[in-house]
Amino acid sequence: MPDIRRITATVNGQTYSREVETRLTLADFLRHELNLTGTHVGCEHGVCGACTVLVGGASVRACLMLAVQCHGQEVVTVEALAQDGRLNPLQQAFQDHHGLQCGFCTPGMLMTLTEFLREHPDPNETQVRDALSGNLCRCTGYQSIVAAALDAAKRMREMKS
Repeated sequence: MPDIRRITATVNGQTYSREVETRLTLADFLRHELNLTGTHVGCEHGVCGACTVLVGGASVRACLMLAVQCHGQEVVTVEALAQDGRLNPLQQAFQDHHGLQCGFCTPGMLMTLTEFLREHPDPNETQVRDALSGNLCRCTGYQSIVAAALDAAKRMREMKS
């Protein structure tokens, strides 16, 4: 008989309470329980970064974290980045710089960069590449992603001025 626990978590500003098996990953909870399919599951070993989300403001691999570990936590997924149908500066920069091709890695890249740019508002190329070193992309060669991140940082700094 599976071990079931009730968890309550705030996901993208909305509070959810569900009974889940203790072995259910956060990625599967988001995708199958909450229908938030923007969190992609790639390697299921925490290597590719496609499942990256923010928990308590820090980026985590949703395939490695259990849903029960999010009890009482604030979780932010890629679905929360756009507001009122408008892309946020990072998403817009990805579009403007063609920072995606197949798009499978893009949600994880966006979430990794969301945390990174919050903590490093004026990064250089080396810092961006280092921040993205845990996110694998098989299509782009990263140059457009790095350019998008640097442009987004600039846009966000200008918005604060």
